[in-house]
Amino acid sequence: MPRLLAPLALLVFTAACSHAPAPSPSPSPQVLLLGEVHDNAAGHAARATQLRERIQAGWRPAIAMEQFDTGQQAALDAAMRDCADADCVVAKAAPAKSGWTWDYYKPVIALAIEYKLPLLAANLSRADASKIVKNGFAAALPAELVARYALDTLPAPLLAAQEAEVRDSHCGMLPEAMVAPMAKAQVARDVVMAETLRTHAAHGVVLVAGNGHVRKDIGVPFWLRRDGLSSWAVGYLEPGSDAAGFDLVHRSPASERADPCAGMAAPKRG
Repeated sequence: MPRLLAPLALLVFTAACSHAPAPSPSPSPQVLLLGEVHDNAAGHAARATQLRERIQAGWRPAIAMEQFDTGQQAALDAAMRDCADADCVVAKAAPAKSGWTWDYYKPVIALAIEYKLPLLAANLSRADASKIVKNGFAAALPAELVARYALDTLPAPLLAAQEAEVRDSHCGMLPEAMVAPMAKAQVARDVVMAETLRTHAAHGVVLVAGNGHVRKDIGVPFWLRRDGLSSWAVGYLEPGSDAAGFDLVHRSPASERADPCAGMAAPKRG
């Protein structure tokens, strides 16, 4: 689901040229993470172009996508088997009422079709994220996963940073009692994505996800390091966004959008 001010969602937004494409590290890393500002069309286009350049140069990774929940893998596999184009894949496998702008992602899906690359559903479902908000990690994640990533004892700096992102993404209007549970849901999303990447890393894998997920300090790369996996994180940022959490950044002009906080009301106090 898009993460701009939506429940259970976060969006985090070195100098680099505003329009020049970011240079690609060579050779391709074991795990490549490519971020996005969900509604920035220029960033999506740049990312698709740069991924195509890598694949045309000979890299053949699996492509993991935040936009598909792990429970949709069977439907995605069937669509990739039966469809000849990205429109068909989206029609058959895209989650209902997901809110994603699928035109941004069709070039990535088209690459997977053209080069016969595995397309992976990488995200935690909204329903499972809700379970974690209400009852903790064990309510939705396998016990083995909770234990292996030591989720019951999260590093304090990581949890604090995720909580700060939750507050910021909700314009400081979220009830404080909801902050930590929602931060844990975000951690769970990162862990599920990391697990998807881990199982495909031997042959190369790329993750397409929001910038918050690909941050080296608190996102998916943090959990990959616990598995001993190297990764390369590219942020696709708008001007003024902090580049510190990425190995490389590509900047695109900011999209025109209404103030996301303008229509929000502070919670009523009893």
